Amino acid sequence: MTILADLLSTMFERRYRSIGQRRASSRPIESLIADLLGNPGETSEVALARDILGHYENLDDTGKLAFLRHLAHDMNIDPETVRTALDTYEQAPSKLSYRAFMAAAEPQRQELIRRLNRVPGATGALVRMRADLLRLAGDDPELAALDLDFRHLFVSWFNRGFLVLRPISWESPAHILEKITAYEAVHAIQSWDDLRRRLQPHDRRCFAFFHPAMPDEPLIFVEVALTKGTPGSVQALLAEDRAALDPEDCDTAVFYSISNCQAGLASISFGNSLIKQVAADLSAELEGLKSFVTLSPIPLLTKWAAQEGIDMPDAPEARRALAAHYLLMAKGRGDAPFDPVARFHLGNGALVHAVHANADASDNGAAQSGGVMVNYLYDLDQVAQNHENFATKRKVTASSEVTSLAKTFASATSAER
Repeated sequence: MTILADLLSTMFERRYRSIGQRRASSRPIESLIADLLGNPGETSEVALARDILGHYENLDDTGKLAFLRHLAHDMNIDPETVRTALDTYEQAPSKLSYRAFMAAAEPQRQELIRRLNRVPGATGALVRMRADLLRLAGDDPELAALDLDFRHLFVSWFNRGFLVLRPISWESPAHILEKITAYEAVHAIQSWDDLRRRLQPHDRRCFAFFHPAMPDEPLIFVEVALTKGTPGSVQALLAEDRAALDPEDCDTAVFYSISNCQAGLASISFGNSLIKQVAADLSAELEGLKSFVTLSPIPLLTKWAAQEGIDMPDAPEARRALAAHYLLMAKGRGDAPFDPVARFHLGNGALVHAVHANADASDNGAAQSGGVMVNYLYDLDQVAQNHENFATKRKVTASSEVTSLAKTFASATSAER
């Protein structure tokens, strides 16, 4: 962590009384919103914003949905005003006419969200509000448009320049460790001893992004194992009786679990920056590290196979071949890979490096992929080119081993026909 980042995070290490614990105002929330947008003084603006956020967090789901629909419908743009402002700007471009167009084209609810965010602690409340929106919106098109406004603002508020990378260790505060345990989304942490095995040994690392306005809430974290060679089993990585390695003797950093922590920040991408920053930091710390790989689940393999009428093979090599074919050839929307984890890592510039059968013996691993897992390789000299090829051509870059496995499946399928 740089000195500047450390100072920045320290500045915001404050504790605020929970907004939701404030007594809800007896005034209608629509009236509070109208007053807040009426350009009050700074003191009254903060008080109004607190009342609105406190009112919202005390609502049940029915009330929250009504509030969100008020923002979506009553605080939307007026198309006729936008058309008129655009015509005026087109006929007489000027600073004044462009400002008028910008004002008309921005829905009033964006300014409301910005003003609500001026309250200390409000950023987390607004992230929770968007989580409610995503949970309650269904297929309502106006609520979908409201979500675009949240995303527009959050992309700016949570850009990489504001994020602070912090190592998480067994010595980290207990409330942070509890959240790491709760937010782990790939390989569930079963106990404090399980968490200790992932954080305390010298060949284990964990890093998380934090935002200064939410200093006690990790946004995303990655668990890293330092190994000799590329692992092919998560059981081996997480074994209780494994012998820890000297980090100086390790040649590979394995990103074996990446978890997004905030439902309200869905589709706000941090993973790309996190992996590249951690890889760069570990490279600087340990000169012996030569490879940066994941050990990733294949969450939709079984589902896809069922859709295609393919039975999951019993033989390990056949399962590997099926998984290789799936990762290289199965397509979803926009000709992107069907698998969401593949889309994430390939979009970051990784390549499909190796496929392993019997790699995840958990019930979840068996259900989602027949126990098959995959290594994505982050070749730091090639990630930019791989990313460009994937973004522009949807090219899936893979090792010769994986390509051969995929061809084996294709040949076997053709022979059966």
